[in-house]
Parts: sequence; C-alpha cells; structure tokens
Amino acid sequence: MALNGHQRDDETIDEDETPTKQPRSNKEMPGYFRNEPSGEAAAPAGRATSDRRSSNATTRHRSDSVKKTRPPFPWFGMDIGGTLVKLVYFEPKDITAEEEQEEVENLKSIRRYLTSNTAYGKTGIRDVHLELQDLTLWAATSTSPASTPPCAPLEGGAYKFESDFRTMADLQLHKLDELDCLIRGVLYIDSVVSSGPSECYYFENPTDPDHCIQRPYTLENPYPLLLVNIGSGVSILAVYSENNYKRVTGTSLGGGTFLGLCCLLTGCSTFEEALEMASQGESTRVDKLVRDIYGGDYERFGLPGWTVASSFGNMMSKEKRESVSKEDLARATLVTITNNIGSITRMCALNENIERVVFVGNFLRVNTLSMKLLAYAMDYWSKGQLKALFLRHEGYFGAVGALLELLHPS
Repeated sequence: MALNGHQRDDETIDEDETPTKQPRSNKEMPGYFRNEPSGEAAAPAGRATSDRRSSNATTRHRSDSVKKTRPPFPWFGMDIGGTLVKLVYFEPKDITAEEEQEEVENLKSIRRYLTSNTAYGKTGIRDVHLELQDLTLWAATSTSPASTPPCAPLEGGAYKFESDFRTMADLQLHKLDELDCLIRGVLYIDSVVSSGPSECYYFENPTDPDHCIQRPYTLENPYPLLLVNIGSGVSILAVYSENNYKRVTGTSLGGGTFLGLCCLLTGCSTFEEALEMASQGESTRVDKLVRDIYGGDYERFGLPGWTVASSFGNMMSKEKRESVSKEDLARATLVTITNNIGSITRMCALNENIERVVFVGNFLRVNTLSMKLLAYAMDYWSKGQLKALFLRHEGYFGAVGALLELLHPS
C-alpha cells in the first residue's frame, strides 16, 4: 500500500529499540485487513498426505473465488482536506491477466502514474519511507507506497470536487465520513505494523537536545484514548472502542492558521519554508512572558517566569517590532498554535478522564519542533499524568480508512 501527499493546487503549500509487536486479532478487526496467512491450521499427526492436498486445493479455490468477486483495480483511498490531499494506493503484486484486461485505460494510466513516480506535479510527494509491504486485502497481496497527490474520498473536498472527478477522470466517488475513516485507519495501521520502527512513539526529555530520545510505545490495549487530529483545523475525539467515539471539541486554529499567518508575516510560500524559518527563530522576542510582567515566577499559582502570558504581546512596542526577525515571527506563530492545541487537549483529557493522548495529522509532518512542544506541555502541565503519543503515518489515516471502507463497508 502506498502513501502519497499532494498539495492542493488552489493552496500555496504544500531509535532506539523497537518492541516486538503482534497484530491485533482478526476478531478485533473483523475481516478488514490481515497479514498474509501462513496456511490452514496444522493437521493432526498421522493425517494422510491426500488430506493436506485437499486442504490446499480448497484454500486455492477459496482464494480464486474471492478474486472473482473483489472490486476492480486500482484501489485507493483519498482524503481531500482544506490544505492537502492525501492518497493511499494499494499496489497489487498478484493482479490476474483477466483483471488487467478488465481495467479501463484511464484507470491503467492512474496506476502506472502512481507506481512509476516518486513526485507528482509541482507539490506531490510519494512517501516511500511509509510504504507497507506484503499486506493482504481481498486475497490480493500488495506492496504499499505512500504519497500526497491525487476511490473513496472523504472530507468536504469529496463533495466540492465531485463534478471535477466525473468530468476530468470519469471517476465516481464513494463519499465517506472523515472521522469514521480516521479512527478506522489509525487502528488498522497500528495493527499491521509488526516489524521495523514502532508505529506509535513518544519523546523522552523533549526539550533537551542532547538527551531527547524517541521511545516506542505499544497500543495493544488502546482504549480509551483521546485522538487529536491536527490538519487545517483541529478535531479532538474521545475514542472508547472501534465503533464508539465522540467528537469532544475542536479549534479553528490549526495547521492552516500557522501557514496562513506565516505567509502574511514573513512572506514565505510553503509549509516547509515556514517550518525552516521557525526552527531558526526565538519566540520570546515576540511573546510577552510571565517574567516580563512579574519580574520572575508567579509563585502563588505555580507559573514559571518563562510561561507565555501573552502571545505576540511584545509586538505592541514599536521598538520591539523593529527588532524581531521573520524567523522570530514564524517561531512565535508555531508556539502560539501549538500551545493552544496543547491547552485545549489537556482540558479535554481531564474532562473525559482519559490519560492516553494520540496526536495525528499533517501539521505534524516533518514538524518535530511542534511534537516536542506538545510532548513537553502535556507532561509538564499534567505533572506527568499525560503522555503525548505520535504515529509515524501522521496524516494518512483518513485515506487508509477510506480505502478500507471501499473494500469492506462497515
């Protein structure tokens, strides 16, 4: 299965030890995805060879039957967000000659385009490092690439661009609920990643550059969890089981806000450029801190002097406005957005009595700075009760869930 990332044309952007992890059972993920089966259950000792041959023949017949009823290729799920389009493509290794003949020419072109490139247009990227190999869906085995370009799409873009897909590509869209697909994708990816780096991880000593370490974290018993999806905006979900969740709240101040403000304040034009500038800046030149008001800590309420009292508060002064750099403004913007998300998340965790918090979404793509800020904020303000967890496939879970829903409707 491949993952691809692509910036919308109407937008400006866009270890250490790994634990041995067993996939969750098929009973917990009924009939959706599974690892390549190793064969039927072992026969009792002394059973005749002919019985084993009969069993193998039955298995082959069952596999052939499934192949005849599975949807035509290509299979892909798409998440059309407010800023980025995320696409996950299932690249079959064992497509039959009959299936290839049935594939209409425009779909063949799509398959060739996705699998033969690592970049798409001006902004599309194939995330080769996120590919998942040897997955089995509907008796088809895949190699799994990852990218953001341009089926089963979700979010508002599935409605907004539906007529364009029909006119330009002769494709009919299966429109799905984005939050259902998000949760389904998170649970599936975590269940199938059993080798290599752990899908889920956290930061130890996040603010200490010399001692900051990524540690693997196993989500074997994930419930309940607070799932914070940071895209153009932010949605916060309380998840109690695969099919039992609620949207607790959200905020309009998300990744789209960060990029939009950075474009206005610094003149940058891409998310990557904004992050690079932020990494070189110093937000304390822009923000007003507790020590700027009290001369030190606010001890009565346990507020350290370095706490931000007013984001961009120093910009009221003409002298300070003239002394800050574009990098400082980008850093302050990133800290403002991240602190706001962290504060809302902590209050939601307290209200829902949930101690496990998982952050996902493309705002975290190549954005280690924000991940470390969130990790530190969760740990510090909760006095060690909350741990910020992150997932390697970041913003692709909605697209993965869309692909699953296309093949196995819930």
